[in-house]
Amino acid sequence: MSKFKDEAKQLLILVGGKENIQGVTHCVTRMWFVLVDPSLVNIETIEELPSAKGTFTQSGQFQVIIGNEVQEYYNDFVDVSGIEGVSKEALKSDAKSQQTPIQKIMSDLGEIFAPLI
Repeated sequence: MSKFKDEAKQLLILVGGKENIQGVTHCVTRMWFVLVDPSLVNIETIEELPSAKGTFTQSGQFQVIIGNEVQEYYNDFVDVSGIEGVSKEALKSDAKSQQTPIQKIMSDLGEIFAPLI
């Protein structure tokens, strides 16, 4: 059994189960989720998981900070959940579907100006 399988099973339950996950991927240190119903997430209990360093929501994405072992954690998560991960671009596209019109405009502006800064 892989290092994070048990914890990945717990995280799956705490984000509202497989049915609540529209998409999942990861970056260098975080798991990124687009959720069907963000109100189903148990943030306090997620933050008590040994590997979780914190959580936040940004631009329609729920993110769990894992740290440098996120690749292994992610692999265990997709294995126990049966969810096929998606690319970062596909996840961002899914996340935009969750945003209000104002959030979409702000997100687009951020993507334009962030590289300039």
